[in-house]
Amino acid sequence: MNELTVINQNGRLLVDSRDVAEMIGKEHRHLLRDIRNYIEVLAESKIGLSDFFIENTYQDSTGRTLPCYLLTKQGCEMVANKMTGEKGILFTAKYVQAFNRMEQALKPQCIEDLIIMQAQSLKDMRLQLEQVTTKAIEAENKAIEAKQEVQAMRNIVALSPTQWRKDVTTLINKIALALGGYDHIKILREESYKLLDERLGVDVHTRLTNKRRRMAEEGVCKSKRDKLNPLDVIADDKKLIEGYVAIVKEMAIKYGI
Repeated sequence: MNELTVINQNGRLLVDSRDVAEMIGKEHRHLLRDIRNYIEVLAESKIGLSDFFIENTYQDSTGRTLPCYLLTKQGCEMVANKMTGEKGILFTAKYVQAFNRMEQALKPQCIEDLIIMQAQSLKDMRLQLEQVTTKAIEAENKAIEAKQEVQAMRNIVALSPTQWRKDVTTLINKIALALGGYDHIKILREESYKLLDERLGVDVHTRLTNKRRRMAEEGVCKSKRDKLNPLDVIADDKKLIEGYVAIVKEMAIKYGI
């Protein structure tokens, strides 16, 4: 019976299922079948699988990636308990010896070794603390962002119908800045007017032309007529005001304001 090689994986002592199969004289695929049966029972009982077996892979001589398992000392005990006769006794003796040798080898042999181990332990603890702190900061930042988004939504919903012109202008300016600058204001205005036409069937530009013509007929000076814009048309109709304010709110949400 061959010697069993114990692997130290991040402080955990493990053996490869291929080595175990070779030691107990069983085909590896049959041992994998047995281990999967053990895992099924453990999973049903909600017992920690990694305390016994850890899924792993290896590459065979042809380059194929195949499954295997890493067994803990408890995993070896489980395999041994299912064996009878001389093979079971010898396997138990071999894995106990192998694990004990590795455990002894990992123990500090002198004060210098102990200091090194303690320093490494402190380093690991510091790294874990930094990781926890980083995650906590990330979570806090996400919470702040979520709070800001909620507040922004409240601000959008709270647009006043009495000062709607000022509010929608402020929102459109914010959207433009988010998109890269005030050059986007004209495009955003046209988008809002187009949506108003699609929903309420109102072409504000046509209405603006008609309004200017009526004012001209009434004798209003040209300079005053030229100062009119689509918002003046919207201001003449309460339903248009409500519809337009709703559209600008939706645009603000759409563009993440």
